[in-house]
Amino acid sequence: MSLDPQIKPIVDAVEGAAANGPPPSSLTVEERRAGYTALAGFAGAGPALDEVTNRTIPGPDGEIPVRIYRNDGASGIFVFYHGGGYTIGDLDTHDEVCRQLALESRSTVMAVHYRLAPEHPFPAGIDDAWGAMQWADAHRAELGGSPDARMVVGGDSAGGNFAAVMALMARDAGLDLAAQLLIYPGVDAEDDSPSMTENANGFILRRETMDWFGQCYAADLDDWRASPLRAPSHAGVAPALVITAEFDPLRDQGKKYADALTAAGVEVTYTNYDGMVHVFFQLGPIVDAAAKAVTQVAAAARQALAD
Repeated sequence: MSLDPQIKPIVDAVEGAAANGPPPSSLTVEERRAGYTALAGFAGAGPALDEVTNRTIPGPDGEIPVRIYRNDGASGIFVFYHGGGYTIGDLDTHDEVCRQLALESRSTVMAVHYRLAPEHPFPAGIDDAWGAMQWADAHRAELGGSPDARMVVGGDSAGGNFAAVMALMARDAGLDLAAQLLIYPGVDAEDDSPSMTENANGFILRRETMDWFGQCYAADLDDWRASPLRAPSHAGVAPALVITAEFDPLRDQGKKYADALTAAGVEVTYTNYDGMVHVFFQLGPIVDAAAKAVTQVAAAARQALAD
């Protein structure tokens, strides 16, 4: 297939700006972060909610910033980890989509801003993600409306890696999760699948950028938390929704993860969005397929939290 006609102008604008700007290798971390913020801004502001609160929660090595989204009558907890290659992205880059998820899932969404590389390489972000998960577990009544409120975890790209890792860690710790919702997750740090090769110089996310992310993150490639696809066992983890995009280098590893979970006896729903590229999930207000994906994730969360 070809690029979806709604996303093509966005891709063209991003690629045109990149072609007329300095080479990526010359950009500072701060400049790359600013560029991602600008890309996320294409979607505009999200819906108004009854309550959006910025706060910090205790983490393993200091306070962790979180943003809590809630409408009156919300039930259940959705812990969300933003993407950005472990290096860029923050609570603002994913504010619109978290608002929409809170609205449609009718849950309390807690978005987590973990420590970023290169200032804080692997496993600092994972440690923060787990600290936030444990805090949410201990505050189910405050966040979810009752001590036995159900909880799901989700995230996109690097945040999808964190969500997959959290589901595995939750299983091992006996922490109850109702679902894991993974949007084009990075689950194999040494991926050489066809989608990685086909899209190495493709749209929005390129191999050069992914290599830079990897250098900054400096993950131990023998540690399954860098590549949850290589975890010793996937049996017993929470049911999963896995979403991928046709023109995304991470497409095949996302599909492999869905297959690995299925083979381990985990209930899995897998959807590949044709014509879409990496980051499409953040463009719901202007791309119909993205809005459909957000609704799919929110509906999966709502069902899991109600079961």
